[in-house]
Amino acid sequence: MKNIKYILGLFLTLTLVVSCEEEKYEFGDIVAPSNVQVTAEIIGQDLSNPDLLNGDGTGFVTFTAVADNVISYKFNFGDGYVEVAPSGKITHRFTKVGVNNFTVVVSAIGTGGVTSTTTVDIEVYSSFTDAEAEDLLSGGVIGEGKTWYWASDLPLHVGMGPANDDYGGGEFAWPNWWNAIQPWDDEKSCMYADEFVFTKTINGITFEQTAGPAFIPGTYAGVLGVDGDTCHDETVATTMYGVKNVSMFPSSTRAALEGNYYDTAYRQTSFEISDGGFLGWYVGSGTYDIISISEDYLLVRVEEASSVGAAWYQLFTSTKPVQETGFSELVWSDEFDTDGAPDASKWTYDLGDGGWGNGEEQTYTNNAENVSITDGILKITAKSDGNGGYTSARLKTQDLYSFTYGRVDVRAKLPASQGTWPAIWMLGDSFSTVGWPASGEIDIMEQTGADKNNTLGTCHWFDSGTNANASYGETTAVVNTSTEFHVYSLEWTEDSLKIFVDDIKFYELANNGDLPFNDNFFMILNVAMGGSLGGTIDAGFTEDSMEVDYVRVYQ
Repeated sequence: MKNIKYILGLFLTLTLVVSCEEEKYEFGDIVAPSNVQVTAEIIGQDLSNPDLLNGDGTGFVTFTAVADNVISYKFNFGDGYVEVAPSGKITHRFTKVGVNNFTVVVSAIGTGGVTSTTTVDIEVYSSFTDAEAEDLLSGGVIGEGKTWYWASDLPLHVGMGPANDDYGGGEFAWPNWWNAIQPWDDEKSCMYADEFVFTKTINGITFEQTAGPAFIPGTYAGVLGVDGDTCHDETVATTMYGVKNVSMFPSSTRAALEGNYYDTAYRQTSFEISDGGFLGWYVGSGTYDIISISEDYLLVRVEEASSVGAAWYQLFTSTKPVQETGFSELVWSDEFDTDGAPDASKWTYDLGDGGWGNGEEQTYTNNAENVSITDGILKITAKSDGNGGYTSARLKTQDLYSFTYGRVDVRAKLPASQGTWPAIWMLGDSFSTVGWPASGEIDIMEQTGADKNNTLGTCHWFDSGTNANASYGETTAVVNTSTEFHVYSLEWTEDSLKIFVDDIKFYELANNGDLPFNDNFFMILNVAMGGSLGGTIDAGFTEDSMEVDYVRVYQ
């Protein structure tokens, strides 16, 4: 967070300069820094002692930079780490084991952001190593990588305690303020899609978050000025993605040196993720004490960078947890393994135009140009006819297959074009006799024509009290909907309807005997154009598709 703060400060300074120039005020000439000099003090170095020629093995080096006409300094340490130090003085720890040479680039930053640079070469000794922890973290094979996930299926997979306060029981070393006692915490469910990859390289270990958002607790949300106890994407957690470097070093916190996590002593090894990287829980720090590590589990502690004085405890696993649903028997599926038209024993069509009750602009067909299977993928393609009209397809299992209660999984990639309205949904069998909304409608996935970064889950029914349509819907953020496949799911019981994306629940409706969700429903897949959710169609639209890998029903 230090880097972010200073860069933001520089940006604000530049903004003020521009604003004042517009008002015809002047701050003076932009002058590049000059006479840039830097010195390096290797901690513990003793040139008269052969064992200490390159330091005492801790790897610490203190740099002091000076220059004329300077505002701040940026240090690129040559080991993958970059930091900003306005005072020009900073201490950095080099963690590569052995005696190693580094070229440190120091940039003096002047008015208007202009810089002047110099370099200093150092040879420093670092003696700390925890090869076992490195191999357990990364898998130990150069280039392959090891993926870690939240241990969401276990109690205590996240917890909170004081960073330093001790009330007589060593509370600074265990989560005595709060912990997620139960597995699959609903509030934290948005982060369970996170995936973290540690990779061993010839130069050390790298880290990359490859999936999922950042969870920001309420204690740190105020620092960022965002909602807390929920997930945010990279527009808030701007340093979340990208390959980072990992440094390992001996722990120095009081918790690691003096305390126990319940009955477990700390390993006394720490690691730091460079460039603002972090393990899913965004609290302004990427420095972690390893409490324990094995082939299967990683337990760490991180201190929050705020005035709260909190420490967070996190448990990860190398096997992705799967939430047990009770729906284990595959009772119906289409894997779309046969090229050509969809299986006529499983799918039929709605055909024609007329707006379909929502002002839609497409005509539905069963033509191959609108619906076909190739290489195991069903493609429903909306097309412009070149004369201001559009064609598409709407498949359904009506009169072929319907069911009551179960889990539906549909793996799909959605169209990207403005004005397309893809949907994965269900209608009650009674639709043909009682009509809509009395039949009930379950929208597992809909996406508006204007927002391709979110999907919707909604249920509709008839409310006898108001004599009108009633509905309840929720929206969830889904990245890369048009370039990557995601699994859109429904879990439906006599007690509830739950909707998921990639096994992360974002919707739940309590079911009861007064609702229509206790009888058979059939499934529908379609891409509409325009209408109430499709909105304005791109004037340059030619065609776009929803691709479906499979549809599966479990009971």
